[in-house]
Amino acid sequence: MALALRVARCAAIPANCWPRDRRRLLHLCSSRNYATKPEAAVPPQIKRNVAAEITSVGKVIYETGWDANKPIEKPKVRPSSSSSTQPTPSKKPEDEKRKELDTVKSKRDQMRDNMQDYIFTRYFNYVKNYDKVLEKNFPKAMQLYRVFFDGVKDFFGDMKRFLKIARIANDSPQGIRALNRQELELYMQMPRDMMKVAPALIGCSLPMVGYAFFPLVFYYPRSFLTAHFWTPQQRSEFQSYYMKRRLCNNKDVFRCLQDKLKATASHPKHSAFADILGQLGSGTHPTPEMLIDVKDIFAEGPYSLLGMSRKHVRNLVNLHGLPSSIFKRHRLHEHAFLVHYMDQAITREGGVHNLTPDALRYSCYLRGLNPDSLSSEAMIEWLRKWVKVSTSIQGEHITLFLHLPILLGYNHPNNWKTIYGKCPT
Repeated sequence: MALALRVARCAAIPANCWPRDRRRLLHLCSSRNYATKPEAAVPPQIKRNVAAEITSVGKVIYETGWDANKPIEKPKVRPSSSSSTQPTPSKKPEDEKRKELDTVKSKRDQMRDNMQDYIFTRYFNYVKNYDKVLEKNFPKAMQLYRVFFDGVKDFFGDMKRFLKIARIANDSPQGIRALNRQELELYMQMPRDMMKVAPALIGCSLPMVGYAFFPLVFYYPRSFLTAHFWTPQQRSEFQSYYMKRRLCNNKDVFRCLQDKLKATASHPKHSAFADILGQLGSGTHPTPEMLIDVKDIFAEGPYSLLGMSRKHVRNLVNLHGLPSSIFKRHRLHEHAFLVHYMDQAITREGGVHNLTPDALRYSCYLRGLNPDSLSSEAMIEWLRKWVKVSTSIQGEHITLFLHLPILLGYNHPNNWKTIYGKCPT
């Protein structure tokens, strides 16, 4: 009954009253507690899930220490059934991190070692080939440098040999006689070379003076350097120069022998020696047998080492190319015995004919014969005469040995041109 009245009442409401009733109906529905459907509960659940995700992302960013300058790495979130579970960031084990650090460090060390090897290899190659660069840019300077370097190497090599030879000569019971020909030649020549080249080596080694002293030394190689630093052309040129200086004293020594001839009038060999001087004056030479026969005339009197005048001694020193000093007679005595021991060594080693061409030339040069343009046979023949006389005399006949360059070579064609030519200053 009540429901029918309500329906009839609603039907009697006019049409223009529907909006008002609609608002009222909505107000009533909202004020009552109706049973909610599953679709109506979705929006609040969506809001809660979005907030949870935002919170989890912020926590991951905070824990990983995200920097704005680094690229953003999104953390991997594990799927969860409920909204309360939050994803945790994945961490590498400490062993893997340590291996990665070791790998990076080893690569860095290897790169550094490779760089050092490359730098040092290039540097050593540059230093090794630096002489080629200098030779290309400064050919004359590098030529002088090579000559000086090779000369220093040869000089110190000979100096080591000289010290060894001097030790043998001092320790051996035979003394100097225990040395062979080459060792005796080095033993006689090396002290002179050391005294001559010492100022050049000391001057070139000084820090500031060496730059100015080095060109000066090579500008005057004959005065400051020895044969170790000379080129083959310079050796031939300087040897000829010194030979000319020596042979220019032949005439003065011959005049000294003629001047003292009257003082030996009482000697039994006076007439024989006068004939020898006559042969030299006429352009010929005496035989070795004739010289051996008159050897006693040089043992005493005006032809002995102590009886000769100062002028005679000085001329003999210049004739043999010895350095001038206060003790000129001692120099002559030492030189005569050294060359005499060389002659004995030549005899022990088989004779003059066993010498090499260079040894023949040096032997003739040392004994006062100019070896230029001479054949090996001519040098051998002249040296045989010298050795025959040298090995047939004793120590008291030392002055005969010192005059052999005059008695055997005064009229030699090679020496004749030099004697009457222009004497070098």
